[in-house]
Amino acid sequence: MRVLIAPLNWGLGHATRCIPLIRRYVKEGAEVWLGGTGASLRLLKSYFPELTSIELAPLDIRYNAGKSQVTAMLRALPQLVRFMRGNRKKIRELVSSVSFDLIISDNCFGVYSEQCDCVYMTHQLHICMPRPWRWLEPLAARCHARLYNKYKEIWVPDYADDENLSGILGHPKRLDKRVKYIGPLSRFENIERDAIDSVSTRGKYDVVAVLSGPEPQRTVFEQEIMARYADSNEQVLIVRGKTDEPMTHILRQNIMLVPHLPDDKLRQELQATKHIIARSGYSTIMDLHVLGLLSKAELHPTPGQSEQEYLAKNF
Repeated sequence: MRVLIAPLNWGLGHATRCIPLIRRYVKEGAEVWLGGTGASLRLLKSYFPELTSIELAPLDIRYNAGKSQVTAMLRALPQLVRFMRGNRKKIRELVSSVSFDLIISDNCFGVYSEQCDCVYMTHQLHICMPRPWRWLEPLAARCHARLYNKYKEIWVPDYADDENLSGILGHPKRLDKRVKYIGPLSRFENIERDAIDSVSTRGKYDVVAVLSGPEPQRTVFEQEIMARYADSNEQVLIVRGKTDEPMTHILRQNIMLVPHLPDDKLRQELQATKHIIARSGYSTIMDLHVLGLLSKAELHPTPGQSEQEYLAKNF
């Protein structure tokens, strides 16, 4: 069985939640190909250097520095259209020479083929809009549905019942019959419960902040945390979410900054700290849920990102 898995390059969350899927298919003996672009594809290649990878159409979304992202999204629309069309062209060229049994697109628009079974993965069947634009939510949902109407199945990484993580985002009132709930996906899901429980409850850091998301909001968030703890006695670790940078530790008084951490080390730091600060991205929420750490997490939405604002209120 040959499988192509392609996450959207919009932050790293789409890529990290594809990691357990890739592991499962590899374990089952499938020939897995990685598709994508930018930081997301580089991240997957660092986890699975032995797998074949292909560059899809480029996408580099940048947010506004302020609290509204409406103009940023409007600016992004032409790029998103080029992205989808570019992916369609690249997939047609690829399947003309390589036969796939299954293609899984994690919100990676245009990644599908009529030559094999195709799955679209998303946690946003309902699209949240900023308050003044709420009246556009039904239209936004219909536009999104048009993007995935070529797929055989729609996978939602969440529980199907009321005790779920995505709320109305993944559980709209009207549900497409192709939707399947596959449970939360986390890069930490293979960690044994005994290994989690054995971690010391007293770590070196009082606070661990895990940063993510597009610029410049990632940098803005980092600066806010630095200012918040600049005069504090608490020991703070900031994991900057810069997976392409070399492992360089920067100590500023009581604050340690690292570009990234291996999964086992990050899990240990999260387990051992008293307080976690992170964006309320859905992949982050799934990671914290799998580790049993949502209760000590302080979740901050990216300003103007309605989906994260909704999730932050839920937790």
